[in-house]
Amino acid sequence: MPAQQKKLLFCTAGVLSLACALGTAAAVGSQLWVRGTVLCSTGALLVNASGAELHKFIGDIQYGLFSGQRVRQCGLGGRPFQFSFFPDLLRIIPASIHVSVILFCTVLIIFALVGAGFFMLNAFGSPYETLHGPVGLYLWSFISWIAEVTSISPSLPGSCGCLIMILFSSEVKIHHLSEKIANFKEGTFTFKTHSEQFANSFWTILVCSLVHFLNALLIRFAGFEFPFSKSKESGTITGAVDLMY
Repeated sequence: MPAQQKKLLFCTAGVLSLACALGTAAAVGSQLWVRGTVLCSTGALLVNASGAELHKFIGDIQYGLFSGQRVRQCGLGGRPFQFSFFPDLLRIIPASIHVSVILFCTVLIIFALVGAGFFMLNAFGSPYETLHGPVGLYLWSFISWIAEVTSISPSLPGSCGCLIMILFSSEVKIHHLSEKIANFKEGTFTFKTHSEQFANSFWTILVCSLVHFLNALLIRFAGFEFPFSKSKESGTITGAVDLMY
């Protein structure tokens, strides 16, 4: 492949990695991870509400990783409230899971930025083959896509993005996060989740995690073989060439 086309592919991959880092950072700071509604079951039972009357007892809720807002509906009009996870809600939520989600989001951002740097070095510079060449590009693309989760279990594979989605999904669905937030400091009324769905920022993490796999394909299109796909003999020869490069 001509050098100009390779440079174009590397630039495209670098821009995608940078967009991935910025998208993940924007998702971490937003409140659009979960949107839903909560039902004031106590109020609805008191007046035996049903049908159209039930909507007077259904409020809205949305939140992200650091803060959110909810509208409390108990038949007398909506009352909006702002809340923060740190430090207010740490006593009622699974704090270890929540902090792990934030940690892996940070890891995803860092690896995406490092990957973008490698692509730009290969596009505009003359890097050493062994350190910054195709092997380095594959390394950082797959390190961003393949999870670095040895601190949890050395045999647990997966991607950082998928791990974030799994952890956050378990926090929301299994640990009933929305319901816990809705009932925080509620002594009289009891709230139950009426509906909830993952919002834009949650799906942004999925897109960003898939970008790194796309970057690996772009490297392959540039004409570079996947690492460790050659025989031992050819690997020995190319290793000597790498040292002389």
